[in-house]
Amino acid sequence: MKNKYTVGSLYAGVGGICLGFENAGFKLEWANEFDKKACVTYRNNFDHTLIEGDVMEIDVKNLKKIDILTAGFPCQPFSLAGHRKGFNDSRGNHFFKILDFIDEMRPKVVFLENVKNLKSHDNGNTMKVIQSEIKKRDYTFDSAILNTKDFGNIPHSRERIFMVAFDKSFVKKGFKFTFPEKEPLTKKITDLITKEKVDKKFYYTEEKYMYNMLKEAVVSKDRIYQFRRQYVRENKSKVCPTLTANMGTGGHNVPIITTDFGFRKLTPRECFRFQGFPDTYKLPSISNSSLYKQAGNSVSMPVIERLASEIFKCIEKIETKKAKAQKV
Repeated sequence: MKNKYTVGSLYAGVGGICLGFENAGFKLEWANEFDKKACVTYRNNFDHTLIEGDVMEIDVKNLKKIDILTAGFPCQPFSLAGHRKGFNDSRGNHFFKILDFIDEMRPKVVFLENVKNLKSHDNGNTMKVIQSEIKKRDYTFDSAILNTKDFGNIPHSRERIFMVAFDKSFVKKGFKFTFPEKEPLTKKITDLITKEKVDKKFYYTEEKYMYNMLKEAVVSKDRIYQFRRQYVRENKSKVCPTLTANMGTGGHNVPIITTDFGFRKLTPRECFRFQGFPDTYKLPSISNSSLYKQAGNSVSMPVIERLASEIFKCIEKIETKKAKAQKV
């Protein structure tokens, strides 16, 4: 029976991890998110309890216990785009708050997501601390860096590290989580682009100072381009470069395409598609800059769904064996 294992989601964003687990058959019990506009988008798509506010102020004892704890915890302290302060950054302390949830709730599984640079941060010491603290609590620990284009069948180059930990009292000795295999990329950039004309505000017209440069360079419909001040970068790999949270602010972070109606930036809906969100996922009436930020901050949902499906299979197998053993 699906939906019998419950999930609590920390740092939920707009629900990429939540939707992936829900699609894999889990029941969402509660979630937490700090960003007010992300909460607006989240509430447009989910009905369960959303705790809006600082995770540091949550009294863990007041929350319903869950089977799976997920956390795409703040990546700034570990990102090459940040200052690489790690645990010396106050945001790095969020990991220790996650440990409070683990200690109080003792979930069957802990699922963590972060930027790939977490693995190498501080010569690997940051990752050693994370692994050590989770193992110290008698959990297994397995991690892998997965790229959306290889594990989500979405033409988007986005590498993230995923950590999966099972309560050792729940699994047999020597248990090791198996990450999914790579799968062929069958979807193309053009599959995710809106075929009809979009709002004129997304197009680059002749009055834009970079118009002539874009007109000369942005020529292939199956490529994504980026304007880099003095030149236009063509992503020849035929996949979308990693979407960023600040792509709505302009500059070189804006993905540019060409269509039958001219060249333009990706729309927020298209950015959500490149993160694997279906068109049934509702985007609220908030600023496009907020929606760009939300898409850039999100996880690639199909990758989460594949990982969650593997976790579901593991739990089912363990539960089935236990049930058979009790009958004997």
